[in-house]
Amino acid sequence: MPARRSLLFIASLLLAACQSDSSADEQAPGSESTHASEGVDATDATETDTDTDTDTDTETSEETETGEPPEDPILDADDFGCILDLPKVHRFHITNVLGDIDASLAVANSPNGGTYPVGTLIQLVPTEAMVKRAPGFAPQANDWEFFSLSVSAQGTEILDRGAEQVVNAFGGNCHDCHSKAAPQWDFVCEQDHGCDPLPFTAEQIEAVQNADPRCR
Repeated sequence: MPARRSLLFIASLLLAACQSDSSADEQAPGSESTHASEGVDATDATETDTDTDTDTDTETSEETETGEPPEDPILDADDFGCILDLPKVHRFHITNVLGDIDASLAVANSPNGGTYPVGTLIQLVPTEAMVKRAPGFAPQANDWEFFSLSVSAQGTEILDRGAEQVVNAFGGNCHDCHSKAAPQWDFVCEQDHGCDPLPFTAEQIEAVQNADPRCR
């Protein structure tokens, strides 16, 4: 168990990296430059079960082109589970809680970026997440809702959620980090998307993911 606690502590350190712009100059070769996402590995995505049993509450926002109000996914703690159950996307995991996983993966796979569909859920580490809400939820954050999570074998606790105010345990602001991504990447960070780099290797990030205590 000490090893698992150490890995989860690394996850907290990953979340803190966004608060320091100077980390970009100090990054070692081969280290990661993502906060909550990277490009999609199509092979991993197709080999992973994309079915989700996620139940979400919904509310209406703006009307769609067909006149129907779009669903707005409002997640609670029970909607977050083992990160390894989600399709693998290079270094991060992704799904769509409204069932439109193909559309979410299409954007993630595109070399030109795009706008993620409502319901997209992205996680780099078990202790944070970003969810695409309905249009109008938070235009200043491209309608992403950020989550700070506490995870254990008993489940998930939401420590904080929102568009601009969410910070990790070390004071790193999620919105401030993701807003540095170039517009075509829709607030999703990657090595060449414009976000501050993380001083952690792909192997370290994967170890944190594999240590998710909710995975049985």
